[in-house]
Amino acid sequence: MSDHITLVGNVVGDPEERATRGGDPIAAFRLAVSERRFDRERGQWVDGHTNYYAVSVFGELGRNTLASLHKGERVIVAGRLRLREWETDVKRGVSADVAADAIGHDLRWGASTFRRTARTAAAVDADSSDSSTTETAPGGDAWAVPGEAPADPRDDTSTVTVAAAHESPALVEVGDTTPF
Repeated sequence: MSDHITLVGNVVGDPEERATRGGDPIAAFRLAVSERRFDRERGQWVDGHTNYYAVSVFGELGRNTLASLHKGERVIVAGRLRLREWETDVKRGVSADVAADAIGHDLRWGASTFRRTARTAAAVDADSSDSSTTETAPGGDAWAVPGEAPADPRDDTSTVTVAAAHESPALVEVGDTTPF
């Protein structure tokens, strides 16, 4: 049993690359989560207590975290919470550790650009040997349309080709500018 948690906060320092005993990569960083409240007497927002979390990110998500996150950025982290007791000669305490399942920038504070990473052959082999994975399209890409070659999103002609190949009755009113 584990405690699932979603945190919204600021990255305290640039993520560090670490490794498991088996050599698999881990991204590690600290996350500061502050309470903000409106002080009616002063008529302004004030910072309340700040909690700090040690976040560990494993595998491909960890590699992407190392390439994407930087100190000071506002992020949303979803994962599993573990409280760990520690003790030194001088004092003792409890640390809040999070093993991240998903991470993203908080778009309320800025814009972000998504860049899909190419999967390595080792990652594709590991996924195909895992019995819990779902069936994927040829080439090992779970997001690909079966029977279609992957389209480059920057190429306008490929967008037209993919759209033409999957024509279906419109489900939105004429004039709707929804991009999807």
